[in-house]
Amino acid sequence: MKTYIALLRGINVSGHKKILMADLKILLEKAGLQNVQTYIQSGNVVFNYSEKQENISALISEVIQKKYGWKVPVLVLTSTQIKLIFDNCPFSEEKKEKSYFILLKSKPTTETVLKTSKFSSTNEEFVITKTCIYIYYSLGAGKAKLGINFFEKKLKVKATARNYKTMKKLLQLQNNNK
Repeated sequence: MKTYIALLRGINVSGHKKILMADLKILLEKAGLQNVQTYIQSGNVVFNYSEKQENISALISEVIQKKYGWKVPVLVLTSTQIKLIFDNCPFSEEKKEKSYFILLKSKPTTETVLKTSKFSSTNEEFVITKTCIYIYYSLGAGKAKLGINFFEKKLKVKATARNYKTMKKLLQLQNNNK
């Protein structure tokens, strides 16, 4: 049995696609996930499961669609993958604590990475890898010009973003599931 982290995109944002985390926990347990823990309302789930990683995103997306009637993009990573992404953040500790991790559902092409890397914003600094875009917003994410929608469009991949505090908490929760 492996520990996984599911990151749901676009739920509980401005009252849209509302899912209570207690309800999500029960729904996922009924679907066969074990030791399910949720963290904050933005759709972070730590759990154990015996099936292959590739099948879990579809399973979670399907049970949500059956229950609520809408599709939710779901990114599932192993605890090892989350730890590597977190540990490989290229920023200094001070910047890292104010950074966001834009986690990529698939690997962008070299061509789109090179083109996207040419963009810049005075108050934003980013590094693109095959699994994550590490981005530091000196003025905060609320005033960002280079956000998740920008990167999805330019890199032609689906993604979801989490801040440093959420990533750190997910690592702590996944340690409880081992």
